[in-house]
Amino acid sequence: MNFNKKPLVIALALSVTSILTTGIAFNVAAETLTRDNGAPVGDNQNSITAGPSGSVLLEDVQLIQKLQRFARERIPERVVHPRGAGAHGVFVASTDFSGITAAAPFADKGKETPVFVRFSSVIHSKGSPETVRDPRGFATKFYTDEGNWDLVGNNLPVFFIRDAIKFPDMVHSLKPSPVTNIQDANRVFDFFSNEPGAIHMLTWVYSDNGTPASYRKMDGFGVHAYKMINDAGEVSYVKFHWKSLQGIDNLDADEVAKVQSTDFQHLTRDLYASIADEQYPQWDLYIKIMSPSELNNFDYNPLDATKVWTDIAETKIGTMTLNRMPTNFFQETEQVAMAPANLIPGIEPSEDRLLQGRIFSYSDTQMYRLGANHQQLPINRPVVNVVNYNQDGALNVGTTQSNVNYQPSREGVVENVKARHSTPSLAGLVQQATIAKQSNFAQTGELYRSFSEQEQLNLIRNLAGDLGSVKDINTKHKMLSYFYKADTDYGMKLTKAVNGDIAKVKTLAMSL
Repeated sequence: MNFNKKPLVIALALSVTSILTTGIAFNVAAETLTRDNGAPVGDNQNSITAGPSGSVLLEDVQLIQKLQRFARERIPERVVHPRGAGAHGVFVASTDFSGITAAAPFADKGKETPVFVRFSSVIHSKGSPETVRDPRGFATKFYTDEGNWDLVGNNLPVFFIRDAIKFPDMVHSLKPSPVTNIQDANRVFDFFSNEPGAIHMLTWVYSDNGTPASYRKMDGFGVHAYKMINDAGEVSYVKFHWKSLQGIDNLDADEVAKVQSTDFQHLTRDLYASIADEQYPQWDLYIKIMSPSELNNFDYNPLDATKVWTDIAETKIGTMTLNRMPTNFFQETEQVAMAPANLIPGIEPSEDRLLQGRIFSYSDTQMYRLGANHQQLPINRPVVNVVNYNQDGALNVGTTQSNVNYQPSREGVVENVKARHSTPSLAGLVQQATIAKQSNFAQTGELYRSFSEQEQLNLIRNLAGDLGSVKDINTKHKMLSYFYKADTDYGMKLTKAVNGDIAKVKTLAMSL
């Protein structure tokens, strides 16, 4: 989400010394070139023609198939999180956490679980510079011995909205205009002026955390609350936090301009260079734990994705090390299908409204992009056998042989009662209403006051650059009143930076 009015300068510094060494070696005893069906290719340099001056023949299968495949090299781009970099690694549990959860990765101290992590931009397109202001995706696929578990989060602990029904509208406002195809701060703040809860995330994004210097040097968050269930059926609410052992390093606006002029893919380059040099990045995984009986003990709703859990201690449960680059970007980083619906016994979604929507939408997105059988792709395939009666569909590479393709059956497979969903009690009426205890401003003020003086100045500078370009005076002052309500110093400095009317801001803030 970068609306810098300065022209974008991208210098393609592609010299021999600047390109990351990939270790490609040429095979002296070269293999024979084939078509996709395995048949050898006799001439890959010249099309088949009707004589030296005649037309190209349709029977030139190699030509036709090459053009067909070339036209189909691009699958639909992710609507969000389109640009990414991935790496393989391992998660090692630091303690036996089975008292809290039956989830396989945390069953025993020292247990190792293979992982694949995809870092990404959120709003900007696949070919965008990695210097743009944006939340960064931090998604981890655990290949556990009870199936794949995806912890799909960001480098920031909260989100813009609390209800999934607003997600398409939010993304539309952040994406380029449908008329001009240009991102427009007027559209962005028009939407967020009607979402006061978003200022917490906006403060995070417009701080220097919105322009990280390195994927290795940023934290990751699950953002949502989840449930952990142990073998006794006891439920705990948890939040996940990846803490970078490399520390946190961000770019201020001046550093962004400098990096952007020389390297538009600094995040990917830094990650892969580090792994190639065997300087393997690591993160400790911490969780915060809350019992169901504690959910109503706060002046905010702990299941609200715009909130952090304050004054709750974190517990370390393991360490992740990324130690191997993908061998092929498309096959792994581009085709990896992360989805919050990929859960395993011992972990369940909470009643977080945004998470509940993501449970459906992310899996549906992957089916649209990659097809119904996308989890048969090597990067998505579990390390355990997949046994079910889903069948057919494009690119199905399963090995179904049985005549029984339904369940139950005397000859079929059976359920595992240990994997049954928990049974929380329910009360109340079916409704369509906003949550109680929104507390839209308090945590934003706490965040602003936690920044150093320089970080506050950078935040005001970054935010004023976009908010100051908003033409609608009512939208601008409504946004300013939100920030003033969060912290008077924050609101006053931002109002001054965008030439707002502080008297009008104070009046609007009084009505909030």
